[in-house]
Amino acid sequence: MSVLTADPGAVPADEEPPDTGERHRLTATTGLAALSLDAMASVAYGPEAIVLVLAAAGAHGLGFTLPVTLAIAGLLAVLVASYRQVIAAFPDGGGSYAVAKRHLGAQTSLVAAASLVLDYVLNVAVAVTAGVAALTSAFPALYDDRLWLCLAVLAVITAVNLRGIVESAKAFIVPTVVFVGSIFVLILVGLFRSTPASTFSAAGHASVLADNASTVGALLLLKAFASGCAALTGVEAIANAVPSFRVPRVKRAQRAEVALGAVLGVMLIGLSVLISRFHLQPVEGVTVLAQLADASFGHNWAFYVIQFATMILLALSANTSFGGLPVLLKLLARDNYLPHVFALKAERQVHRHGVLALALVSAGLLVFSGGDTNTLVPLFAIGVFIGFTIAQVGMVRHWRGERGPGWRGKALLNGFGALLTGVAGVVVTASKFADGAWLIVIALPLLVLAFETVHRAYTRIGERLGLGRIPETPHRDRSVVVVPVSSLSRLTSEALTTAASLGDEVRAVTVCCPDPEDRAQMHALERAWAEWDPGVPLVRLTSPHRSIGRPIAAYVRQVGVSEPATRVTVLIPEAEPERLWQRLLQNQRGALVAHAVRRETDAVICRLRFRLF
Repeated sequence: MSVLTADPGAVPADEEPPDTGERHRLTATTGLAALSLDAMASVAYGPEAIVLVLAAAGAHGLGFTLPVTLAIAGLLAVLVASYRQVIAAFPDGGGSYAVAKRHLGAQTSLVAAASLVLDYVLNVAVAVTAGVAALTSAFPALYDDRLWLCLAVLAVITAVNLRGIVESAKAFIVPTVVFVGSIFVLILVGLFRSTPASTFSAAGHASVLADNASTVGALLLLKAFASGCAALTGVEAIANAVPSFRVPRVKRAQRAEVALGAVLGVMLIGLSVLISRFHLQPVEGVTVLAQLADASFGHNWAFYVIQFATMILLALSANTSFGGLPVLLKLLARDNYLPHVFALKAERQVHRHGVLALALVSAGLLVFSGGDTNTLVPLFAIGVFIGFTIAQVGMVRHWRGERGPGWRGKALLNGFGALLTGVAGVVVTASKFADGAWLIVIALPLLVLAFETVHRAYTRIGERLGLGRIPETPHRDRSVVVVPVSSLSRLTSEALTTAASLGDEVRAVTVCCPDPEDRAQMHALERAWAEWDPGVPLVRLTSPHRSIGRPIAAYVRQVGVSEPATRVTVLIPEAEPERLWQRLLQNQRGALVAHAVRRETDAVICRLRFRLF
């Protein structure tokens, strides 16, 4: 016995297959590969962001690179500890959205969700453009084709993720291991050198170091700290995607989070130590990471391994968004803040609609920016600080409400983290406001407004359907089935047979125009109908404007008024051609009739497909 539902939020049984098993979920290792690429790849631009700010104070300012990095590493430790607790407290995923929803209210949770959505989308665009920028740096001839290269990379990543998050994790394990391993080797080799092995990559490039050294003040250090915090983007991704892990999900996700923090922290500190050790200066056209590879290995094959590994991982770091955003969209859809289609799962535990939506919006950003990283970077990382701060404040409320062992220390830790991330967010927004950050300031409230609009629509639908209330007992009404016809054929006979099976009374209707040719065809149809005598009356409808749908809709309204206790069904017979291209040969009358009846009446519409093959 089948069970039907009127709940607009219900997922049809044939749309969401049963769980296909834990093999389509993540382990701690594959989770690290699938969800940490954004954070891992940030070592390519995090330390450089610090150096570029401190360069304004000359060589003396660069001496503060390591202290600033240690402060960021400390914040990283706070965030990892916090999100480890978030994973345990919110095993359904959602990260800062889930925390804010429970402890800070619906409005704040929507701000957190909007910030995460913006950050995830921008992360895809920035990651892809940065990876392609590294490629075009190695092969300048490809520079003019960078937009098409970006779209091609995005298409590959999307295709991999449509096969499932486990498949994407397996595909990205090797690049991740190569990159992390290369960075660790670079750090170890560099620590055993007292002077750079080579400065070939920076030779001939203009230094961006300020000629007139200024005082290293608190504002400059704060700006350097805020810019370097870009390396922390992606730390929240694992907490957002806990349901994607295998059982025990919480423990596996926590292990992946701790491993991410440890690896990222060691890489950031190690690279900063080498920057100070080799007294590197930022130069135009050459990344700090490239200079470090040159200084540690020399300008040889190992240098190019680092460059290519960085290029590949930057491009693939977009996968973090494909792992985290669809789960967040699912939670928003479940709470009626997004269309329910985002809650549907395909095979292999894939939220296909979330993956495709992310790909389409990211493609739009790539086209908007022309594949240029510098156009997108000012917009990046602002949203994640908002999410960080909200999550930390929410966890303070969590500990105060729970009051378990050591809750004061945990609340203090989260409160300190909220202060740091809040200050960093304000500084980043203020410093990058004129460079495009104002778009995020506008987009954030607009996205929250969109969530609320969708929620209000679902609330109205739920009230109209009486969701949560016991409905009246079903009963049987007299039914009339209206069948539009234009000629006699097997399709007509099949339609009337089906209609007789559906209703108590069947009425065939045909539309006639005042044109002499149409009137002649009408008379011919009436003579043939009388000769055939199917036992169904043929009702002639007149259309002075050669419209087909409106006269039928008007007749259906008339039946509804004259026979109020009657249920009216409009059965529209249509031929189903053998070949897809043959649909272009059809007159599309069925679609016109269905549109008019749906728009102007409350009748039930049935589309009868008569297969021609």
